[in-house]
Amino acid sequence: MTNSQTVLPKQLQHALERFYEYLRSEKGLSLHTQRNYKQQLETMAQHLYAMGVSEWQQVDASWVRQLVSKGKRDGMKASSISTRLSSLRSFFDFLIRQGELEANPAKGVSAPRKRRPLPKNLDVDEVGQLLEVNEDDPLAIRDRAMMELMYGAGLRLAELISINVKDVGFGSGEIRVIGKGDKERKVPFSGQAKEWVALWLRERPDMANADESALFVSKLGVRISHRSVQKRMAEWGQKQSVASHISPHKLRHSFATHMLESSNNLRAVQELLGHENISTTQIYTHLDFQHLAQVYDQAHPRAKKKGKD
Repeated sequence: MTNSQTVLPKQLQHALERFYEYLRSEKGLSLHTQRNYKQQLETMAQHLYAMGVSEWQQVDASWVRQLVSKGKRDGMKASSISTRLSSLRSFFDFLIRQGELEANPAKGVSAPRKRRPLPKNLDVDEVGQLLEVNEDDPLAIRDRAMMELMYGAGLRLAELISINVKDVGFGSGEIRVIGKGDKERKVPFSGQAKEWVALWLRERPDMANADESALFVSKLGVRISHRSVQKRMAEWGQKQSVASHISPHKLRHSFATHMLESSNNLRAVQELLGHENISTTQIYTHLDFQHLAQVYDQAHPRAKKKGKD
């Protein structure tokens, strides 16, 4: 124990020591894992003792919730609080097996939800820098067509690869794609995406095998692979001196972000991305939250500040 820790009463400490022995002799956990358990449990025991708990039988769900709240106040990450709760549940399960507790007070207490990592995206200038590919090499034309289409239509990598020549409708300005769960949807494509797909289709007959139906093919004349697309896009990012690492997923995220920033139409972007649930699309809304907050402040009748009397 460190000098800052109070000596725990025997009722608390003795049960912990028996649990540590159980982890060593019966569970056979690694020394590292044993130390983690001990660190977490000793810290929580100190907190509980400071709050007036002198034996484990006193601890109920409200005490456990207080431990979670303290972790939040101390700035702990959600994952760290979750680990702490897991240690406590294991310890209480041990006491139940020993006949010292009837129920596990930590079982019904949830850890804070982990924040979903926000999607990374390129800004409009970075996209422009990446797509400034003017080489007349057939592979460069193919690669620009793929990148223009991914960014122009917000496609998933698997959707891009699965497109066949017959799926491209120049007259309608739509491409048929097969999304998650084999669900078909049509996505609009126009402008640079349409122009570069047309340029690629002029080059494609010299590269594709005669019986190959895929829109995008490799040097071997067959449908291009996931790995090849990822590798080529990363290489173009370096070649075009884009600071961010370029990946197919990042182009899709950039499409979603830029569409939302321009339109503020969440439902339309949901349809374009092929998201089953709008909650999936909502992860992009943080990017334009400041704008939304300004609109709210200006428009909502109860958001306006009252003038001075």
